[in-house]
Amino acid sequence: MPETYVHKFDTPVFKGEISIPLGLYIDGKFVDGANGTFIDVINPSNGKLITKIVEGTPKDLDAAVAAAHKAFETTWGLHTNGFQRARLLNKLADLMEQNADQLAAIEALDNGKTFNWARTTDVDHSIRCIRYYAGWADKVQGKTIETSEAKLVYTRHEPIGVVGQIIPWNFPLQMMVWKIGPALATGCSVVLKPSEFTPLSALYMASLIDQAGFPAGSFNLVNGYGGTVGQAMAEHNGIEKIAFTGSTLVGRKIMEAAAKSNLKKVTLELGGKSPSIVFDDADIDEAVKWAAFGIYYNHGQCCCAGSRIYVHEKIYDEFMKRFTAHTKNLKVGDPFDPEVFQGPQVSQQQYDRIMGYIKSGVEDGATIAVGGERAGQEGYFIQPTIFTNVKPSMKIVQEEIFGPVCVVLKFKDEDDIVAQANDTIYGLAASVYSQNVTRALSTAHKIRAGTVWVNAANMLYPQVPFGGYKQSGIGRELGEYALDNYTAVKAVQVNLHISL
Repeated sequence: MPETYVHKFDTPVFKGEISIPLGLYIDGKFVDGANGTFIDVINPSNGKLITKIVEGTPKDLDAAVAAAHKAFETTWGLHTNGFQRARLLNKLADLMEQNADQLAAIEALDNGKTFNWARTTDVDHSIRCIRYYAGWADKVQGKTIETSEAKLVYTRHEPIGVVGQIIPWNFPLQMMVWKIGPALATGCSVVLKPSEFTPLSALYMASLIDQAGFPAGSFNLVNGYGGTVGQAMAEHNGIEKIAFTGSTLVGRKIMEAAAKSNLKKVTLELGGKSPSIVFDDADIDEAVKWAAFGIYYNHGQCCCAGSRIYVHEKIYDEFMKRFTAHTKNLKVGDPFDPEVFQGPQVSQQQYDRIMGYIKSGVEDGATIAVGGERAGQEGYFIQPTIFTNVKPSMKIVQEEIFGPVCVVLKFKDEDDIVAQANDTIYGLAASVYSQNVTRALSTAHKIRAGTVWVNAANMLYPQVPFGGYKQSGIGRELGEYALDNYTAVKAVQVNLHISL
């Protein structure tokens, strides 16, 4: 029987004890792993051990897949109607509401994002997302298709079966509900692998799913490393669809493994290098605040982060004056401090990666206008950083840094900015700042990206699809579109009175 970790919080924003199960969740029970090994979970605020979770293996994944198939064929899938699935999802949302502060505290502890952002954004959005898909559970419908009066033809949108889901470390709770919401709503059985860096909120959610009364095996969780459990999931012949959020490099590997095994259906939400475009008629103060939010939100660890900021040459100097002043005033520190905007990066590995990009920018001749250094004496804190005097060919302009680092460049006109904005292998998101709605929409329509915000950034809603162009991924999450990822369309043709 795996252990339960109890963490005592005594902070300005949350006080209390939280119990988190540390095992794998398979067939309705928390269990130990096949190898008896563990994974360290590190606090990014100080680099110290929080606890150890059970490490899953490919053998454990086999057990989870078997449990998922059993549930799909007996107690879940088409054996549980949409109304019943909706009730279970709404019960889960109720439990999340009752434990909202606990979920936010776990995210702040494990991931390093601030408690206030986790509570007001991550947790609230996640609850709305589960309720949104609860609303869809009994509305997944096919069509009646006219062919002739001698036939009845209709389609059914049936759950695809057992699905594997791999979630990242930057938004552990949100990415979990983005995946399980449409999967469970349509009746698929789930096998989830959380990131080994930030598994605690997923484990806590597994306990809430258990309390909500979902049938054993309808949801399973296997902790583990990407190279073992993640790879085994992509290769598994018992998994009929895989969803992954993470880097483009790993996304390629998953797609390759899926193709080489059973040609499982694949959806990928991958990297980005999103442009923020500030025209000369923009409200500069608002553009500064939104552009800063676009890059520094969640410590820059956001796939749609506006890390390339393009400013019209007529207002470049004034924008930079206000943008640097705003950035300098962003407080970095303890995620449980209510005054802090930016907490630590998620891990030593990510800290080193970001600092490596900052070093690369300096070596390539770019100028650090703000930041560029470590913040504090312990943990993985990095100052919000602005680069200027950059060239389009530099690594810091072309590659995803995934940290609080942006580059600011000039542009001349609409044709120039469209060309610069689209000069990337990615196409996840973009922001356009202008008080001329015709100009803003014309530019938005020309940007090759899955989401374009006008006079805003990083605004996401459960009912609005999210996904990328080019190497930013395949398929869409959220909204009605996500249901297609988890259903198979069956055409049924009934002969009424055609004789041979």
